[in-house]
This record gives sequence, structure tokens and C-alpha cells, in this order.
Amino acid sequence: MGFDLQWLLLGLPLTFALGWLASRFDLRQWRREQKDSPKAYYKGLNLLLNEQHDKAIDAFIEAVQQDPDTSDLHFALGNLFRRRGEFERAVRVHEHLLQRADLPRSERDRAQHALAQDFMKAGLFDRAESAYLALDGTAFDTEARLALLTLHERSRDWRAAVEVAAKLENRGTGSFASRIAHYWCEIALEADAKQHATDADTALKRARDAAPQAARPLVLAGERAARRGDHAEVLAVWGVLMVAHPNAFNLVASNYATSALAAGDGPAALERLRELYKRAPSMDLLEAITLLDPAHLRERLLAHLRNHPTLSAAKALIMQPDAASFTAIETQTLGDAIGRAAQPLHRYRCAACGFEAKLYFWQCPGCLNWDSYPPQRLEDL
Repeated sequence: MGFDLQWLLLGLPLTFALGWLASRFDLRQWRREQKDSPKAYYKGLNLLLNEQHDKAIDAFIEAVQQDPDTSDLHFALGNLFRRRGEFERAVRVHEHLLQRADLPRSERDRAQHALAQDFMKAGLFDRAESAYLALDGTAFDTEARLALLTLHERSRDWRAAVEVAAKLENRGTGSFASRIAHYWCEIALEADAKQHATDADTALKRARDAAPQAARPLVLAGERAARRGDHAEVLAVWGVLMVAHPNAFNLVASNYATSALAAGDGPAALERLRELYKRAPSMDLLEAITLLDPAHLRERLLAHLRNHPTLSAAKALIMQPDAASFTAIETQTLGDAIGRAAQPLHRYRCAACGFEAKLYFWQCPGCLNWDSYPPQRLEDL
């Protein structure tokens, strides 16, 4: 019994010493891991700032492997993958975060939002829509609805866009009346293309109810009335446009003059056009005035060219039959040369992104902003 007690007394200090050494070893290892993890993270951040994305990804992967429970590193890595266009890898990172049972609710919502962005960038619109809808009622609710609005516009799901825009407006995000009017105009155009006149009438009425003074519903209403041959309605609708949006009236000035002739209202329409031209002169208005009053065109062109020296006015003047100072061949040659030089100025330019187009767009094809095109060509600005 004494022998056993002696060995026990000798073993206790030895056991204590071994335990203390083991704890010191584990503590040093833990400290080393904690020290290495920030180094890898900061290394990745430095590489990212220096636009070395491939090396930054490697550094962040190393940091994640050393500290797999740190969600911020996963988010940084997922965002890097998305920026690089590696959407499948970004999706895997964010789905891994969502599968973690220990992830707080705020971080889970953040991962859901990041996953929705991955799907959106990858062009997987159906999955992006589901991911954004899952953010309803979260801190990302407004951002998700704005993204859904963009998604519906890109997929041309105008009715869904109307619903989302109305919810955003009701929640105080801002005024979406103009955009809602555009959506109803797009629905009206689709209905007209399918020859569903009643549906088009309803959609256009809703567009005008959403934004009574918006330019596009007035333009579209006049165009539809012209196709029906109701020229009195054309003059009434575009008369409102002339007052409310004199610059946008340039888009329909010539058609307005044509309807005025058809309705037998040429003199009154001519007077209105002349008054508008005094306030906001343009070649579009001058052409409309010429349709109603072909006489004295040369004098009008000369006056316009003196006050507004544009290539279009110069070409129109040179091409006049009474331009006696040039032979017919010279006149044609000069007209062609000026016409080619003026072509770049016959465009509309988006005020938001600078995208230029020969036709007028209510929504810019480049940046997808609405009403970003001034309704005047470059040479008239």
C-alpha cells in the first residue's frame, strides 16, 4: 500500500507538468493561427486594392481555410468571385453560409441578398426573383424591391413592374409615377401589337391616370388617334402636349401638321406652331410649319440659319430649287456632303450615360434610365 502511494505522489506532479505543457502548446498554436489568419486577410485586401484579383482570391481562400467560421471572409471571397464573373463559385460560397445553423439572422439575410445578386449577375432571373422575394420584410427589403424592378424591366414583365413600383411608392421610397406611366404605355403597345384595342385603351388610361402630365402617354394617345383617323382627337391631345411639354412636342410636330390638314384646321394650327417656334425654335417645328405653309420657305430657312447655324438648316437651304448660285450637280454634291457631316448630329443623346441613337427612346438602351433623352437632336441643343 505504501509503495502505491509513493508512486502516486510522484505521478501527480508529472501529470500536472505534462498537462501544463500541453495547454501551452495548444495556446501557442491557437495564437499562431489567430495571427496567421489576419495576415492572410490583410494580404488579400492589399492585393485587391492593387487590382491583383487572382492573387487576392488565393489569399482569401487561405484565410477562409484557417478560420472557416468567419462569415466576413466568406462574403469578401463571394464578392470577389462575382466581380470576376465566376458566378457559380460565388453561389457556392453564399449557399454555404446559408446552410450554417449558427449564422445570425442579420448575416443570413446578408447572405441571401448576396446570393440574389449572384443569380442576377449570372442572368438567372427566375432564381434571382425567388432570392429577392425571400428578403421581404428584412433590412434588405427596399434594395430587393428595387432590384426586382430592374429585373422585371429587363424581362419586360411590365405588370409585375407596376406592382413592385406601386409598393415602393406606398412605402415612401420615392415617386414612381412617371415609371409606372411608362410601364402602362409598354403594356398598351403590346396590346396594340396583338390587336387588342380595348386592352390598349385601358392601359393607356391607366398611364395617364398615373402621371397626368407625363409626355409619353400623350404622344401615344395622339398616335393611336391618328391611326384611327380621329384627327380632331389628335389635335386635342397633342395640344395639351404642346403646352405641357413643348420640347417633347418636337417628336410629333410633323404628324401634328398632317392631322391639322386632315381635320381642316390648318390656319389655327399654323398659328400655334408659329407661336411655339418663337419660344423654342427647332428644325422639327420649321418642317411642320412648312407642311402648313410651303411659301417663303427660303426666307424662313435663312432666318433660322442666322439665329441657329445648324447643318440641317444649311442643307435644306442649299437644296432649295431657287438656289440659283449653284448648278444642279453642285447643289446635289454640296447637299450630300453637308448631309453626311450632319448625320452624327441627327441623333439623340442620353443625358445619363451619353448613349446616342438615331431614334428617340423613352428608356435608354444603354443605362436603362427612363426619360433620360432630351427630346431634341444634338444639333438643336
